[in-house]
Amino acid sequence: MPSPNMAVFCPRPLDFPLSGYCSHSAAIPRAMAVFRRLRDRLIWRLIAPTHLGFNLNLRPLGSSAQEEASRAAPSKAPDHNYETLRVTVAQRHVLHVELNRPEKRNAMNKAFWREMVECFNKIAQDADCRAVVISGGGKMFTAGIDLTDLGPEILQVQGDDVARISWQLRLLISRYQESFNVIEKCPKPVIAAIHGGCIGGGVDLITACDIRYCTQDAFFQVKEVIVGLAPDTGTLQRLPRVIGNQSLVNELVFTARKMMADEALGSGLVSRVFPDKEVMLDTALALAAEISTKSPVAVQSTKVNLLYSRDHSVADGLNYMASWNMSMLQTQDIMKFIQAMMEKKDLKTLTFSKL
Repeated sequence: MPSPNMAVFCPRPLDFPLSGYCSHSAAIPRAMAVFRRLRDRLIWRLIAPTHLGFNLNLRPLGSSAQEEASRAAPSKAPDHNYETLRVTVAQRHVLHVELNRPEKRNAMNKAFWREMVECFNKIAQDADCRAVVISGGGKMFTAGIDLTDLGPEILQVQGDDVARISWQLRLLISRYQESFNVIEKCPKPVIAAIHGGCIGGGVDLITACDIRYCTQDAFFQVKEVIVGLAPDTGTLQRLPRVIGNQSLVNELVFTARKMMADEALGSGLVSRVFPDKEVMLDTALALAAEISTKSPVAVQSTKVNLLYSRDHSVADGLNYMASWNMSMLQTQDIMKFIQAMMEKKDLKTLTFSKL
């Protein structure tokens, strides 16, 4: 945090009239002095510690955002027509993506792997969307890979020899990996809301999400070793980073045992546990609603840099952050916040341009 005496870059001045000062060239220095005093006052108010009597009133939206999210009637999202996914506009700037094969326990068939890429590539480019909730329809989140549908594609790859068969398998696996990579690469925060079983590919999916909630009856199972293969679409790469306990990861993936909700909370796989699916979804959608009220420049920049820093050294992360923010700090969103603070407006009423 800079001190009050440091020079601070101010991307754009507040809109206040200078016409009274600019009628002739001699008045320009006076106008600039007025502007500098006002700018310094704004910056000091912005960075002043609360113990000096300044209160930025940065409280979370709380129950009002939850009530608004609960009241909002979802509508079908335009341009999202899929066999295995149901995408609705939960409320303004919030999309709800639901795994939609409840009769098959949301098992991941060939259409699912293709549609996930299409869906999240569209979401990434959707200027109206600022946050996403992903959940499962029916009795459980997902039973994982649908082997009855994918088995022939995996086990009967055609080729003249081992090298050519292997080459085709590698392309196939890379294509499956992209189905969850798109969640991570999507700049909009993605909240996973998990109930019942989250098995096999389900763990690959949720570890690519940014925030994870679950119900008390949820369980997590990296089941691939039972089938006779190693997980290859993200769990082995992301789960150790998510929970930060390599010993526990090894135990889970070598044995395929179930991790119940309480253990998932204690290990850091999820951040909250709820008594039932309805309460969990209401809270997840309220969280998405709160995120959507923030500057999309700030939120999406934060996600991009969190992911970059996860995979790079501290020095590299700081350097990337400096390069990123040398342009992003020039956003009008910062000045909108300062103006609202100075005018003592409700910060929930701030509106930001699409991104």
